Amino acid sequence: MSDVAALLSLARAAKARIATAESCTGGMLSAALTDVAGSSDVFDRGFVTYSNAAKQAMLGVSPETLARVGAVSEEVAREMAEGALARSEATLAVAVTGIAGPGGSEFKPEGRVCFGLARRGQPTQVETVEFGALGRAGVRQATVAHALRLLAEALG
Repeated sequence: MSDVAALLSLARAAKARIATAESCTGGMLSAALTDVAGSSDVFDRGFVTYSNAAKQAMLGVSPETLARVGAVSEEVAREMAEGALARSEATLAVAVTGIAGPGGSEFKPEGRVCFGLARRGQPTQVETVEFGALGRAGVRQATVAHALRLLAEALG
């Protein structure tokens, strides 16, 4: 059984529904969850919000937060996760926003990804992971793997 299939089994056992809010992964996390046949009973929906305008329109991310700290921040990851939860039938939502590369800056280097995990009735968790300059594909793959681990931990 794959890790994703095991995650979906955990969600079924917990009677959980999952939503995703993705920026730097552009839908890869939703694709990973829906690659497993039968995932529709657990996966509710995914929001691909690559632009700041999409984050605001689809998830309710505050323009003030974006202006103050930028899209790659724990604050925006929190608002993305909470927005996905509020705009879905999910009980658990994970959000990712980061710098996949190539490039970055001294303040926001390539490989920095912020995660948000929102659950109904519980405080939202946020964290930043520095994956390093793995290249665009490497950062995106590492981000998906980490988000799946966060979901599994929340369910397990």
